[in-house]
Amino acid sequence: MSAALPPLIQQYKADSESVYNTWFINNEERLKAFRSIRRGVQQVVKDIKAGSFGNDFKGTSLEFVLSVISEQKQVFQGAAHPFYWKPKLRIPDIYEHEDNKRAFGQFLESCLAATTEQQLLKEIDILDRRKIKGLGPAVASILYFLHPTLMPPCNTAIVNGFNALFGEKIKLGSWSEYLRMRARLRDLNQEHRQHLSLDYGALSGLLFDVGVKKMIAGDQQFATDEDRDKYQQQAQKRHKEVQSEAQEENQHTEMQHHLLRIGKALGCDVTTAINDRNRLSGGQKLSFLCLDQHPELPVPADVASTIRLIDIVWFAPGTSRVVAAFEVEKSTSIYSGILRLTDLAFSMPENETALYLVVPDAREKEVQAQLSRPAIRAAGATIHYILFSELRQHCEALCKFGDSPAAMRKIAKSVVG
Repeated sequence: MSAALPPLIQQYKADSESVYNTWFINNEERLKAFRSIRRGVQQVVKDIKAGSFGNDFKGTSLEFVLSVISEQKQVFQGAAHPFYWKPKLRIPDIYEHEDNKRAFGQFLESCLAATTEQQLLKEIDILDRRKIKGLGPAVASILYFLHPTLMPPCNTAIVNGFNALFGEKIKLGSWSEYLRMRARLRDLNQEHRQHLSLDYGALSGLLFDVGVKKMIAGDQQFATDEDRDKYQQQAQKRHKEVQSEAQEENQHTEMQHHLLRIGKALGCDVTTAINDRNRLSGGQKLSFLCLDQHPELPVPADVASTIRLIDIVWFAPGTSRVVAAFEVEKSTSIYSGILRLTDLAFSMPENETALYLVVPDAREKEVQAQLSRPAIRAAGATIHYILFSELRQHCEALCKFGDSPAAMRKIAKSVVG
């Protein structure tokens, strides 16, 4: 199969609806997720150390992390399921068993600090030897976002794709099986690196598409006409999702355009996320409304990188003082946007920064529910939200009659606790 892989890779890369083209490349949400997830894993470690992690998945910082991962559609849908607390089975046993909980926290802390393959393999071996019930290679999906060039993600579709491509019988739930698959993928990634990427997301996406039979490889066949119909329906669903995502991207860019115009009219220096500068709205590139580059911020480099990925930031003119920040949300979870905004608030506590989520009208109840969560309230950052319809309707009036950044509060809403 190794010799037949290049044509399959080319087919995968040429398909506009493959995971490669709809998730891996030209996807700013994917890039933003890495920092958000690392920040979330750091919080999980802190909570376990402080004894405040809790005895259920719901409401924990781990739920926050897995929600951000799950919003990376296609490959990571369902990533949170293995971590749900199942009381009857007492799995995964990291909620009630304090030693296991502490071991899991130590594992995550060590993986955060790791810089080499050998260090990560050592930590996996230590964790595996504890034989924590229900805690298996699903953790690799977290490791992927910490070390995308060292650890591939792992789920049912990826394993099925691997087995179909290479005639293997890798089993889910076993670290030794995962490591065997990983070793093969490492060699394949090196062999075909000119066609793929050092980032395991590219190859994992190929395995995913084969695993869900979006792509048929080798001797892989549909078992029955019913199976063929099922997978054709899935392909049609994927096509509709791709079309819907394109429409959402246009709305997202439209909202960014409104916010840039309003910010400039209110006398602010404005920027958009660095990977959105070339987007067009109304025939105008967003970069034509922005500063040429972000002001230098008095924060660590990794935090500054996160701030540069916030959708829209308004600065006091001629300074690096952030007066307002906006995250524009689409159909994905709002967790990562909230995390970036709270990151900003914590990093520059001396600033009185107004924080806003800008959301589709249909998601208002979801936004209210998420901003009401105890974990969000405990973070201490006040976040308001603005509906798409309100921003669209009042953009011109705010540009014409607004007298300060505080004018945005007139169309913003808050969750009253």
